[in-house]
Amino acid sequence: MRRAVCPGSYDPLHKGHVEIIARAASMYDEVIVAVSTNYAKKYRFSLDERLSMASETLSYLRGVSVEPMGDGLLAEYCRSRGAGVIVKGLRSSQDYHYELPMAHMNRHLAGIETVFLAGENSYSHVSSTLIKEVASLGGDISEFVPKAVLSRFRNGGPAPESASG
Repeated sequence: MRRAVCPGSYDPLHKGHVEIIARAASMYDEVIVAVSTNYAKKYRFSLDERLSMASETLSYLRGVSVEPMGDGLLAEYCRSRGAGVIVKGLRSSQDYHYELPMAHMNRHLAGIETVFLAGENSYSHVSSTLIKEVASLGGDISEFVPKAVLSRFRNGGPAPESASG
């Protein structure tokens, strides 16, 4: 069985993420969406909320599961799940230059390959940070986020918090 991991904080999940995960699902037998937490970051949504939004949004995709990544190295997480591939979406050359050293390190540490998928042009300007900023200023994000995410924003959702809080 060919198993891949699509890692990210997904705070929040947006349609660019969904597009990459759906394409990965068409390429691999199983795709694990590994929701990570960086304790130095401040998150808009808790880990449980991010897991819930991703599960609700991605439930239509065959072979896709959502789980917390937990602590530790991504390479070790992949090895523990029997995944030989990490799938990362790229919006620009800046993303590539950021991701490339990590891809080399993951291959060095655990023999895990990284597959880069070029993101759909219509989402090349979309990031979770930008989504949160636009939403906080009252802008319309409905074109860029799945319904599960939009409803959390419209219902007020949780206040920004630190990952440790």
